[in-house]
Amino acid sequence: MQIRPFATPDTETVVALWDACGLTRPWNDPRKDIERKLAVQPELFLVGERDGELVATAMAGYDGHRGWVYYVAVAPGLQRGGVGRDLMTEVERRLHALGCPKVNIQIRSDNGPASAFYERLGYAPDGATGMGKRLIPDS
Repeated sequence: MQIRPFATPDTETVVALWDACGLTRPWNDPRKDIERKLAVQPELFLVGERDGELVATAMAGYDGHRGWVYYVAVAPGLQRGGVGRDLMTEVERRLHALGCPKVNIQIRSDNGPASAFYERLGYAPDGATGMGKRLIPDS
């Protein structure tokens, strides 16, 4: 798999992949999320290609204290084949190069397969509770 930064022409393919992976939600406009990411550390929005086809994504960021990773997606037919691991390894490498000491992820409570994936990569619950507050509605 070849990993590269997201490019604007990837938008519709990325949104379709996120839909296929069950990552989109009615209250989050994925195209707006992409626009927002392109304004802040766009080099940390990665896509994976295999045989010229976009098959994976990860959107990361570093705020000077912690790294965060969102929208990790692997085409359903390629899941459990190492694509996600390879992508996360590259995300972690890039965050480490920025001096990032710790990476945080948020997993929806009903997403057991994602929890198991991250546990296999060495992630563990850290006793924190994720909370959110919408400042700008997408709809």
